[in-house]
Amino acid sequence: MPIEIKMPALSPTMEEGTLAKWLVKEGDTVKSGDIMAEIETDKATMEFEAVDEGTIGKVLIAEGTDNVKVGAVIAILLEEGEDASSIGSAPAKADAPKEEAPKAEAAAPAPEAKPAPAAPAASSDGSRVKASPLARRIAADKGLDLSGVTGSGPNGRIVKVDVESAKPGQASAPKSEAAAPAPQAAASAPAAEAPKPAAVWFDDSIPHTVEKLSNIRKTIARRLTESKQQVPHIYLTVDIRLDALLKLRGDLNKSLDARGVKLSVNDLLIKALGVALENSPKCNVTFLGNEMVQYSRADVSVAVSTPTGLITPIIRDAANKGVAKISSEMKDLAGRAKENKLKPEEYQGGTASLSNMGMFGIKQFEAVINPPQGMILAVGAGEKRPYIVDDALGVATVMTATGSFDHRAIDGADGAEMLKLFKALVESPLGLIA
Repeated sequence: MPIEIKMPALSPTMEEGTLAKWLVKEGDTVKSGDIMAEIETDKATMEFEAVDEGTIGKVLIAEGTDNVKVGAVIAILLEEGEDASSIGSAPAKADAPKEEAPKAEAAAPAPEAKPAPAAPAASSDGSRVKASPLARRIAADKGLDLSGVTGSGPNGRIVKVDVESAKPGQASAPKSEAAAPAPQAAASAPAAEAPKPAAVWFDDSIPHTVEKLSNIRKTIARRLTESKQQVPHIYLTVDIRLDALLKLRGDLNKSLDARGVKLSVNDLLIKALGVALENSPKCNVTFLGNEMVQYSRADVSVAVSTPTGLITPIIRDAANKGVAKISSEMKDLAGRAKENKLKPEEYQGGTASLSNMGMFGIKQFEAVINPPQGMILAVGAGEKRPYIVDDALGVATVMTATGSFDHRAIDGADGAEMLKLFKALVESPLGLIA
């Protein structure tokens, strides 16, 4: 009997995903463990393995398809002795409503917009109609209702040529609006002046390309927006002398060379943050509204830039791991992150984050907290600066670090104590290998 291959849930939060790429085609034979497809979740692009053995009889969802619900049938697998004729029409019929349902949903808003007498029409003119600023100005001069104009620009955006070719006779719509109650006009005016959100339009007279957002980029945008809107950030900055840490790193790398281990400054900073968090439990927390979760272990998420967006693989129990172990784990995690091969448990969770932009020459920055974590440490570049050494002005290698703390959960004094400990560990780094 044909086997239905369904869209898997590749992470605990996954409800739908993009079938990014098929690695098999109809007629191919697969066995358990074979990679059949690449699926883009809200976190990463992951490989989908076959569970059963058989022949791919029919591919029902084409590669590149977005918003495929978890559990939807994406292909049919034929067992030994079966052929394509045994598939029958059942799967196709089962899938048909799934394709029709979005159409029905897409059609549903249109009837709503038509009968709505006032406020919905104003909303449609103001914030939902996609039009360039130039097209809006021309439409206003001609008395055109943009909701009745079909756009020919990217994603149906109304551009200059659309409003120039539209007939002013469409002013009949504004006439009916004039008969509507005054509150409607009041609602439409501000919406036209300041569409919300501002990103619903752009100046399409400038040469440009339009790139579809990946699920990962959408998730980054959503989570960071929520973080800045919902989490009150408090920022604390400290300058840290790196000379002793750099010397220790050089000595350790000489001794570890035979083992093929080469420590980076970031490896030592991960260790220092782990120790500082474990010894500053008030900063190793998650705020839950009416409750506070206080962690007894420091799992440090480390920001890694990938072609598809930022991801934060985790060094578990960073305070109690040796720096060589941290270095090996970090190289492995970062390498697989850039290839979209991380497992969900390798990037989901963490108690605090570290973001190091020093390698790009950035002197100082303020990072956005990664919910539900309570803090993130932003590390800048180490550079030669005038510095007071032994009560005398000298030159030292100095790094600026800025902690972003969730002020609902972490008081400024507690954040300051944690940064003070972090600074002490970096400036006297022998404690990191004790």
